[in-house]
Amino acid sequence: MGDLRQKMGVVSQTICPSSRVPSEDDLKAPNGSKEDKMQMKREISLTNGICLIVGNMIGSGIFVSPKGVLMHSGSYGLSLLIWAIGGIFSVVGALCYVELGTTITKSGASYAYILESFGGFLAFIRLWTSILMIEPASQAIISLTFANYLVQAFYPTCQAPYDSVRLIAAACLCTLIFINCAYVKWGTFIQDIFTFAKIMALCFIIVVGIVKIFSGEITDEYVYEHIDAEAPLQTLVFLSTGETNGFEAPFEGSSTDPGAISLALYSALFSYSGWDTLNFVTEEIQNPDRNLPLAIAISMPIVTIIYLLTNVAYYLVLDMPSLLASDAVAVTFGNMVLGPFKWIIPISVAMSCYGGLNASIISASRLFFVGAREGHLPNSLSLIHLERYTPIPALIFNGLMGLIYLCVEDVFQLINYFSFSNWLFVGLSVAGLIYLRITEPDRPRPVKLNLFFAYFYCLCSLFLVVVPLYGDTINSLIGLGLALSGAPVYYMAVYLPEEKRPKIIRRFNGWATRLIQVLFCCCLTDWDGEAGAKRQ
Repeated sequence: MGDLRQKMGVVSQTICPSSRVPSEDDLKAPNGSKEDKMQMKREISLTNGICLIVGNMIGSGIFVSPKGVLMHSGSYGLSLLIWAIGGIFSVVGALCYVELGTTITKSGASYAYILESFGGFLAFIRLWTSILMIEPASQAIISLTFANYLVQAFYPTCQAPYDSVRLIAAACLCTLIFINCAYVKWGTFIQDIFTFAKIMALCFIIVVGIVKIFSGEITDEYVYEHIDAEAPLQTLVFLSTGETNGFEAPFEGSSTDPGAISLALYSALFSYSGWDTLNFVTEEIQNPDRNLPLAIAISMPIVTIIYLLTNVAYYLVLDMPSLLASDAVAVTFGNMVLGPFKWIIPISVAMSCYGGLNASIISASRLFFVGAREGHLPNSLSLIHLERYTPIPALIFNGLMGLIYLCVEDVFQLINYFSFSNWLFVGLSVAGLIYLRITEPDRPRPVKLNLFFAYFYCLCSLFLVVVPLYGDTINSLIGLGLALSGAPVYYMAVYLPEEKRPKIIRRFNGWATRLIQVLFCCCLTDWDGEAGAKRQ
């Protein structure tokens, strides 16, 4: 047995060294070619970047549950205003991430920025919460939503079987893990296709809303009598339904309770989450100084406009009681106006979930990859394939965590524990921008934002952290406790010098690294220090 273990060790060392590359020269092939370095390749184009951001932002929420904003705001006019404010606020955050992403050129988004600004402990807590709950739970929820809408056509009058939904969700997750393990280009191709499909589906809903305005048995004389040049939207709604559905007095019934308005804004901002997706793959973007800002600048207006117009289409067709009573607004919309083609909406929701899940897998796997490379996770998760240059171990780990959470019956409850953490860590990242401006004023910054935006975003993020703590105290405190449970793990596995760490951690780390190198033909890699040196 000892001889076998020794032989395996020799094979592992032959395929790939078990320690990190010691110098820049060692990263280079014998001919000194930069293309032969063992690192992730820059294969994500501007179009791919736009599709990643749009595809992750537009998930199932706009199809399924846009009623949260309307329920808390109390009127059509205020709800649309809150949707617009949510879009503007997200644009401010995305602009801050443009500066961070072009200044700190590591992948990993908020994890990398917190690590650079505030050190390892807070960055590890960010990583710990992502591994323990946020990423696997959210991916399980997205895959379950995909499965539910995919089988809905076969069970129109009853609940779909529990096991079949879970198996389809698992198959969806495993398929996307395989695609992203195979080639980066395969993953981005899937993302491009499904982003285009979901945009077309939402445009279809918008067009149907507009067509309904001009459909119906209305004579020219009737149209002429009811045209109001000073209120064109009110006129169009009246012509489509015979009433204004709230647009006659769009702000009538608006909530004046600050708590309710806060919850409405929180619901809108949740639908805008995902604008930081491209920052998770910064090291794989072609010409990131140009394409990262451009992708964000193009994506954010697209999503904001689509969200506003889609909600207007819902409001044109459905009255407020129907909207608030529906568990799937787009499906109710389709049942009312599409007739025999109402199946289009559930399929569109499923496609949207599929694309959103793919974007989530890409970003989460890079987060785990970077965390392992920084020494916060086992070295085995920082391996990439020798020929395909994909982070196969990180992807498989991400998939396994997602499958585990699919076995949890009430997985939807788990995500409530971390409703505040997204804003906490994003706010810390933007606070890091301010901190680095003060401590490193001469650091090269290809994009430099006015600090007013960073201060504004930090203050708003603080507000968004306090809201769930006030409105859902028990769940938020449970989530905070789970996050802080990473502190002893950080102390034992990261903070302590390697020789003082528990032997089981060291043995497992070395054993897992060697085994995965052999099984998946992978190699350890470091971040390209050459590009970073130029920035320093």
